Amino acid sequence: MLSKRIIPCLDVRNGRLTKGVKFEGNVDIGDPVETARRYYEQGADEIVFYDITASHEDRGIFLDVVERVASEIFIPFSVGGGINTVEDMRAVLVAGAEKVSVNSGAVKNPDIISQGAAAFGSQAIVVGMDVKQVQKSEAIPSGYEIVIHGGRKFMGMDAIEWARTCEALGAGELCVNSIDADGTKDGYELTLTRMIADAVSIPVIASGGAGSPAHMYDAITTGGATAALIASIVHYGQYTIPDLKRQISGMGAKLRMVW
Repeated sequence: MLSKRIIPCLDVRNGRLTKGVKFEGNVDIGDPVETARRYYEQGADEIVFYDITASHEDRGIFLDVVERVASEIFIPFSVGGGINTVEDMRAVLVAGAEKVSVNSGAVKNPDIISQGAAAFGSQAIVVGMDVKQVQKSEAIPSGYEIVIHGGRKFMGMDAIEWARTCEALGAGELCVNSIDADGTKDGYELTLTRMIADAVSIPVIASGGAGSPAHMYDAITTGGATAALIASIVHYGQYTIPDLKRQISGMGAKLRMVW
């Protein structure tokens, strides 16, 4: 059995680490480069970096911050935010990322997934999915809708169907973020995560809502995820990554404890 992954997520706005709840009320909580280095040293399996306002502000990602983070860590590093073309992907990979995460840009132009996979390999292409629970309808039979531009624009797209489309186009991984659970520390949206994990054969990262090691264990067991994305519970010092790994491993999950 492959080890499950613990992945700290760095949301960055104007070059600073930030955190909100349900995509609102973001506050400055520190330097992303120092934070990334600390998580790397603690034993994080990967780091995810999102420039959270790049798409909404219709600009490119802050490549200087990407370069600074990449120079400090030596684990897989995924970068997203404002990536709309293969040239954007190439710039992020040249800056030091191992993976690019496309979200709003892929919803607006799905061909970017297949173009990126052809240029750099599926293993380098992550599709981020921001999802909100809505009333079930003919257009949204699962009751989970894709939302873009940092939670600002509902797209009338069913999340499960979009996940299948992303896999068919060549995505190597999906990062499924529940807007309803984001930052609440009340637990992941396990129903959504499981539905998507069952619908595709590529790895699924659970995102949004981690508040305890038990929540993360649930995401990689009940939720069917291959990895758990975390933010608030480590950003605010509630747990260290070794704390989390020890406790989750003690529950019976297979994790990489040391390099």
